[in-house]
Amino acid sequence: MTAVCVIPARYGAQRFPGKPLARQTGKFLVQHVYENAAKARCFERVIIATDDQRIADAVKSFGGNVQMTRADHPSGTDRVAEVAQGLDAEIIVNVQGDEPDIPPRLLEQLVGLLAAHPEAQMATLATRCRDMNEALSPNVVKVAIDGGGRALYFSRATIPFDRTAFLAGESFPYQQYFRHIGVYAYRREFLLRFPSMPQTPLEKLESLEQLRALEHGHAIVVAEVDYAGHGIDTPEQYAAFVAAQKALPT
Repeated sequence: MTAVCVIPARYGAQRFPGKPLARQTGKFLVQHVYENAAKARCFERVIIATDDQRIADAVKSFGGNVQMTRADHPSGTDRVAEVAQGLDAEIIVNVQGDEPDIPPRLLEQLVGLLAAHPEAQMATLATRCRDMNEALSPNVVKVAIDGGGRALYFSRATIPFDRTAFLAGESFPYQQYFRHIGVYAYRREFLLRFPSMPQTPLEKLESLEQLRALEHGHAIVVAEVDYAGHGIDTPEQYAAFVAAQKALPT
C-alpha cells in the first residue's frame, strides 16, 4: 500500500511559541522531524504542512517539501486532511512537528499495522509507562486497549483505574498503563471525511481529537512498541533534546 507522511507544523504553540524554528542544534526542530521521517522506507513522500510563511521558508532552506494550508484549522488532523486532498496515497501518516526522535522503523510498523487491519480506519502506537510520573501526569495521554488491539479510550487521566491497589492503599503499578505516542496512520478516504465529523463531547472535554473517531464509531488499532522518547512541548524539553543531540558522536 502506498503511504505519504505529512508533518503539521504551526508557529504559535501555547507553551513554546516558535517551536518548529528552534535551532540550537544547528538544525530547525521541524528539520529534525522531517529528516527522521524521511528515513522510513514506507513513504513515497514526506511533506510539512504549515500556515506560517516563516516555517515554509525554513523548510525550503533545507530542501524539504512544504505545503501551505489554511490558518483556521482546529487541529493538526484537519491540516493534514487538507494536504491529503491533493494526494493519491492509500495511507496518510501524521507525525507531529515536535516528535524528532521516533525511530523510522516504528513509522514503518505503523503503516504495516493499518495495512494488516482492514477493519480499522486509523492506527497508532503506545508504549508502557516507565514511571509513576508518566502514569499520573495529565500531560501524558494514556490509552486503554482491548484484547484485539483496538483502542477503547484515550485519556489524560490514569486509565484503567486500579481499584484493588487504591483500596489497599498501594501505589499503582505503573507498568500496566500505556502511554500514547502521538503518531497516526489514516486511510485517506477516512481522513478526508474527518474534518466534516462534528466535534464530540469527550473530544472537547479531554482535548484529544482522536476521541472524535472513537465517538463516531470508528476503530483505531494500536500496536505496543518499546519507545522511551517524548514529544517536545516546552523549552525545558527542548533543552534536554539539544543536550542529547550534542552528546551524540560526530
